[in-house]
Amino acid sequence: MAHVVILGAGLGGMAGAYEMRAALGKEHKVTVVNERADYVFIPSNPWIAVSWRNRSQTSFPIAPALARKGIDFVCQRADKIDAANNRVHLADGSTLDYDHLVITTGPRLAFGNTPGAGPHGGFTQSVCTLDHAELAQADFEKLAKNPGPVIVGSLPGASCFGPAYEYALIIDTELKKRKIRDKVPMLFVTAEPYIGHLGLGGVGDSKGMLESELRNRHIKWITNASTTRIEAGKMFVDELDDDGKLKKQHELPFVHSMMIPAFSGVDAVAGVEGLCNPKGFVLIDDNQRNPTYPNIWSAGVCVAIPPVEATPVPCGTPKTGYMIESMITAIVHNVSDALAGKPATHKGTLAAFCLADMGDTGAAFIAIPQIPPRNVTWFRKGKWVHWAKVAFEKYFIYKMKNGSSEPFYEKTVLRLIGLNRLREAPPADRP
Repeated sequence: MAHVVILGAGLGGMAGAYEMRAALGKEHKVTVVNERADYVFIPSNPWIAVSWRNRSQTSFPIAPALARKGIDFVCQRADKIDAANNRVHLADGSTLDYDHLVITTGPRLAFGNTPGAGPHGGFTQSVCTLDHAELAQADFEKLAKNPGPVIVGSLPGASCFGPAYEYALIIDTELKKRKIRDKVPMLFVTAEPYIGHLGLGGVGDSKGMLESELRNRHIKWITNASTTRIEAGKMFVDELDDDGKLKKQHELPFVHSMMIPAFSGVDAVAGVEGLCNPKGFVLIDDNQRNPTYPNIWSAGVCVAIPPVEATPVPCGTPKTGYMIESMITAIVHNVSDALAGKPATHKGTLAAFCLADMGDTGAAFIAIPQIPPRNVTWFRKGKWVHWAKVAFEKYFIYKMKNGSSEPFYEKTVLRLIGLNRLREAPPADRP
């Protein structure tokens, strides 16, 4: 009997556990390790911050959901990976031995890269975790009582830009509902070289559509923004030109600010020699396998993917939901093959299918693959996207509660629009 240990119970970890159990059968053991007891649907966090959702609506206990599928759960922080001996050391002093290790930890939030950033010891809010979103909610209510300038955006090195756009447009909608929007000047400050870059070099007409949306909502912006430090109620930003030279220095006042930070690898993963790049992201090949340790696999935000292009202010490449699910499916197939003595051949399509809420409307895009050049690029905006994201939230949480990663009907629908999790071999390479 082989033991597969999965570190992390976010989107990738939960979906991976269900798929792994279904693929391996009862003769093998699957264990999920996670520091927290609850699964959290992270895409709902911007709604949490404006009281459109609460904790009970977007999270649920992990243990009973996994137990129903015969998956073990250990609610502990992983402190060290002993890759040479196939062992994980946990915070309570216990250890887990594994035959295959799947790393889906997500990132460490690198607020420390920018002095004064972050909700803990800093002056900006975050929607990267549920705890942070609840802190943002409290700060937003202070803004509602004493309106003033708002700054939303991304810090240098950030790679997850979508939630910043979502949050800016969601609070615009909420401020209008409360009839105080006219008292709140809003500014979008981003490391991106242009609005709608998204760390992807743009997707379709994302630049024009998002610029138009911000302009219509009276949200001004600064791009190529290198935020150097943040103080109470004040943000210091160096605006660079397209050649990376200083264009203008800004001292920006704010009453409320939410800035997406850069990411790095979590300590337990980053500390393993040969496993990660200098930022602590897991090195993988096309099959999601680490080149140094062939029984270690990784998917999600914690993997090393280079930027799609050089930018004046560093921007990382986002790892979006469907892209992560694609990685996971490839890992499950490859681990199953490895246990059967077969080589790892499965590759994820790394396609992106995203629904971005804007409060009273939304934007959807498909990018196949996510990283250019692409076979398919599609970007649309409309009120239907808002309701589609509401429906997707409920559907995905239901799916994770009930232990199904990709039901047949979901696979069928997505294939009709050209989305597949696994990359098919070119005709010349097929037997």
